[in-house]
Amino acid sequence: MTTVFDPIDLSGKALANRIVMAPMTRNRATAPAATATELMATYYAQRASAGLIVTEGIQPSAVGQAYPGTPGLHSPEQVDAWRKVTDAVHAQGGTIFAQLMHSGRISHPSVLPDDLVPVGPSPVAAAGQVITYQGPQDLVTPKELDQNDITQTIADYAAAARNAIGAGFDGVEIHGANGYLIHQFLAPNANVRTDSWGGGAAGRARFGIEVARAVADAIGSHRTGFRISPGNPYNDIAETDPADAQETYTTLIAGLAPLDLAYLHMVEAPGLDLTARLRKDWPTAFILNSLTFPESTGPAALAYVEDGTADMIAFGALFLANPDLPARLAASGPYNTPDPATFYGGDHRGYTDYPALPS
Repeated sequence: MTTVFDPIDLSGKALANRIVMAPMTRNRATAPAATATELMATYYAQRASAGLIVTEGIQPSAVGQAYPGTPGLHSPEQVDAWRKVTDAVHAQGGTIFAQLMHSGRISHPSVLPDDLVPVGPSPVAAAGQVITYQGPQDLVTPKELDQNDITQTIADYAAAARNAIGAGFDGVEIHGANGYLIHQFLAPNANVRTDSWGGGAAGRARFGIEVARAVADAIGSHRTGFRISPGNPYNDIAETDPADAQETYTTLIAGLAPLDLAYLHMVEAPGLDLTARLRKDWPTAFILNSLTFPESTGPAALAYVEDGTADMIAFGALFLANPDLPARLAASGPYNTPDPATFYGGDHRGYTDYPALPS
């Protein structure tokens, strides 16, 4: 029987186990330069016993930034700063992928430099507010991406992927989940276009497929993963028609599968039951961030590797609070309790000061 503690070959990369540190926004990069810090290098190196680390969302361009304190991969300074992080992880024997996250309409002009404004597939504002340097502000109507903008945005992803490899990352994960730009293209309430980038499942899936193709061409498919969250309502996404959602995501997977990517990373959400179908249709490694709402993914998820539901399991808040999570899972605990008050921004407290088990 295969367990999460067994090694796995991830598209030619040997991983020590099947435990993934999920991407988690922590808002501790420098502002406004959006560069990684020494503290971030310590944080990720502490968690290098994961089979795979996926970083927090990294904006591939200046206009892709969502929140204060998130890092980028679109300037030489950002590349140099990330190299300190990847060197620290590799020194501990870890493997680390950079998650490329364009926020799309989930942003605010006050967060963006050079008079930039948030963009999206359609001029449809998301309901709610976003955190800015001045505090919470209402989300604005985004600028609709025209054909030239779409071409440039796809090129930005590819350039950021090349920058990631230049910074020493082992690969990248394309963030197509949680209500950010690629998910906005997938969702019928955020994408109301009638051209070839919308209008139905095939059109809505096209942007994500073309981003993946461009990134795979830039750095190799073996270094490219893709994350999805079908039905996740986060950031005012509405994928409430099960038939439409199934068509959209099976179309997306059908377009991604021939690219021979390293993995598909699925975040389960309530309301849709697509895990088994997409697992069956996906040809390479399948990473699952299982649905445990309102609790965080915990030790019970280990069974999903044992029963074949997934090849690897991603842990979020539990990994945040337990830097040596693989050892704790193997020992059946004990586990540190995450402190939500320190999740976003701040200093080392609630970031690098969670204790490991005594050696």
